[in-house]
Amino acid sequence: MAEAVSLGQGVRTSTSPNPWVGAVVVPDGDQPITLGATQPPGGPHAEVVALDLAGPSARGATVYVTLEPCSHYGRTPPCADALIAAGVRRVVVGLVDPDPNVAGSGLDRLRQAGVQVDVGVGAADVAESLAPYLAHRRTGRPWVVLKLAATLDGRIAAPDRTSQWITGPEARADVQELRAESDAILVGAGTVRADDPALTARLPGARNPLRVILGDPPAGARARPDLIHKGPLDPLLLDLGRRGVIQLLVEGGAEVAGSFHRAGLVDQYVLYFAPAFMGGDDGVPLFSGPGAPSMAAVWRGRISAVRRFGPDLRVDVLAAQADGAVP
Repeated sequence: MAEAVSLGQGVRTSTSPNPWVGAVVVPDGDQPITLGATQPPGGPHAEVVALDLAGPSARGATVYVTLEPCSHYGRTPPCADALIAAGVRRVVVGLVDPDPNVAGSGLDRLRQAGVQVDVGVGAADVAESLAPYLAHRRTGRPWVVLKLAATLDGRIAAPDRTSQWITGPEARADVQELRAESDAILVGAGTVRADDPALTARLPGARNPLRVILGDPPAGARARPDLIHKGPLDPLLLDLGRRGVIQLLVEGGAEVAGSFHRAGLVDQYVLYFAPAFMGGDDGVPLFSGPGAPSMAAVWRGRISAVRRFGPDLRVDVLAAQADGAVP
């Protein structure tokens, strides 16, 4: 299952709005195992990729797959039917798919055909890997990632509002990975006026995310918005969810960050810290607007990862509503 999770992660940037699933076929005998990962939309799912590579050796095999095999016709035929037709003996599944089109029906179809089914192996690792997809299917809105780069004293810009560049090239390259994983990127009109970002994913072969701007961008800005939004954020997230946006990357400044944070809409905070200090209280903080009035009201999450990129640190923090979905 660990290998299947790794395979799924390897196609993380190319499968949306489908989940990034991995599969491993282990034949009953001395035949080599075969590996598969979900292909871009319209292509075969992970199980079919691995089964095709296995050929006749799939008969009697055990198949490990991170997410429940689908049981309905979409862009491709049902994976549950492919497993049955291949004659596999056992299917080991990480998680049940919460998509209403599946939701246990794939497991039922396999069991009715006499296939042994085991569920829950490696569930915590699978849930962490597929967290954005699972959240989208359960809530109807995207998984919201708030990204901020700051000095060690928590400033995202100098008093003159300059912010390029707080972090080094290694951290900025990692941000491009984050953009490539996201279906949409959101900034405020103020960020567009100040930085004129292109809001593109600059990795080779990466698709550009949907560009969402809060407020009216200035004429002639490099980032031509695909969607301009004004007003409450909840309707925007539901609209993006209906558009198939699995993950939304919020890259706005302190005002946008504060708005999403206070509304409790952030699932994952990604904070890049540079070994630098502004050295005063006049720089731009992580969040603008009112904060917690007392220690009893301080927001608390869970640090899920700490990684180093060159001289900088990336700290990932999960919010409570997300932490409950990611064991």
